Amino acid sequence: METVMRILLIIASLFLIASILLQSGKSAGMSGDIAGGAESIWGKNKGRSYEGKLEKATAASAIFFLIASLILVAIQ
Repeated sequence: METVMRILLIIASLFLIASILLQSGKSAGMSGDIAGGAESIWGKNKGRSYEGKLEKATAASAIFFLIASLILVAIQ
C-alpha cells in the first residue's frame, strides 16, 4: 500500500509541476490587454479557455498531492 501511495505521490507531483510550468505569467498578457485580450481573460468563458483548464488542473493536482501526502504520512 505504501509503494502504491508513493507512486501516486510522484505522479501527482510531476503533474503539478507540469501544470504550473505551462501557465503564463501574470505580466505576460499586458500586450494582449491593450489589443482587446482582456475579454478572454475576464470573460465568462474563462473556464473553457486554455488558461482556465490549466488553473483547474493545477488546483486539482495540488489537492490530490496534499491528500496523498497526508495518507502516506498516516500509513507510515
